[in-house]
Amino acid sequence: MEKTKKVFRSRISVLLVAFILPIFVPLFMGINDSKAYAGIFILFVVLTPIILIFTGISYFILDGKLYLKMWFIPNGSINIADIISVERSYNPLSSPAASLKRLRISSKKGAKYPYILISPVREKEFIEELKAVNPDIYVRVPDKKGIWRIWDWDL
Repeated sequence: MEKTKKVFRSRISVLLVAFILPIFVPLFMGINDSKAYAGIFILFVVLTPIILIFTGISYFILDGKLYLKMWFIPNGSINIADIISVERSYNPLSSPAASLKRLRISSKKGAKYPYILISPVREKEFIEELKAVNPDIYVRVPDKKGIWRIWDWDL
């Protein structure tokens, strides 16, 4: 039997980016020509890791486990057989998700992580892959579309 690795990248939220960018506006307030290059350099040094973090978050399913990864750095794994439920969450807690529209994956008692918050782009396919490994997972993820949705961004 061939083992397949399903990879899902993280959704990137326009709203989360809009919350982060205003932090850097004071760097350019009152800058004259002599300080312009220093301000641009500081902005580049600060924003580059943030952009790399946002674009490098991915999740993959392999051998009955869900692995969390940020670029080449593994951030842990969860045994899919231990997953109890998958639910919609907008919790702003720090998590391996570059979006505020997240999935809360709850695990059995005694698991290393009681729950994690992630934001895969292809949610339906991601949930189907989880359910293929563990059909007992309770899923409560409404598929609502409305005026607050623009393309595939979430506001």
